[in-house]
Amino acid sequence: MKANKNELAKKYIKDIKSADVWSVFKIIADFVKGFDELGELGPTVTVFGSARTKKTHPYYKKAQKLSSMLGSRGFNIMTGGGPGIMEGANKGAIKHHDVESIGLNIDLAFEQTANPFTTKDLSFDYFFSRKVMLVKYSIAYVIFPGGYGTLDELFEALTLIQTRKVTGVKVFVVGVDFYKPLLDFIEKKMLKNGMIDEVDFELIRLTDDLKLIVNEIQQSLLEQIKMLQDVGLGDSQYCKSLSESSASKNIKTKDI
Repeated sequence: MKANKNELAKKYIKDIKSADVWSVFKIIADFVKGFDELGELGPTVTVFGSARTKKTHPYYKKAQKLSSMLGSRGFNIMTGGGPGIMEGANKGAIKHHDVESIGLNIDLAFEQTANPFTTKDLSFDYFFSRKVMLVKYSIAYVIFPGGYGTLDELFEALTLIQTRKVTGVKVFVVGVDFYKPLLDFIEKKMLKNGMIDEVDFELIRLTDDLKLIVNEIQQSLLEQIKMLQDVGLGDSQYCKSLSESSASKNIKTKDI
């Protein structure tokens, strides 16, 4: 195992540090694969969280339950495809046969192995192309407790929304006990010192109420459809896929 980790580490160092122009084609391949496979998914929610969370942990079970609740309402679930929270989320989604349980995996020197609860499984060479796909085709992001990778995904999502590179997408942070100190830091240090605005701080919805999350995601679906129509993308395949799903679930304007 140790030798295998060392070989993988050498592979990544060579790939990143090399000036080999052939790497460009690998990058392009990552994006083409993602656009081709994910562009017509319909309403999808991305779940982020630690790969190290055990199956017996309450957060694993909560991720499984939330994904099952979303799946029952017709939302696809997308994760990084690995173990832990990601596995729990995919496991909750896969039992609903009319939605996709998507895993976007990446080869790592340790930790990341594909979980068996996906209906659509893609593998990427680069973190940045994989991260684009995890956020590009989702109407909401749910952040469960995790480590550096999860925090990276949380703050990247917030930055994209803050800078209007992504619009209409909601960010739910699950794990009040886990994340409250972080939000206290953001509020008392970043906000108080003018590093962010109040509206930026309000992008984060910290809650352990799974039913609230599901209801707010469902309500936001029509809002995002209207936004796409307002900017002239009503005839795009992505907008059509969202609209068809909304009609099939009989979501009415009065619901929002």
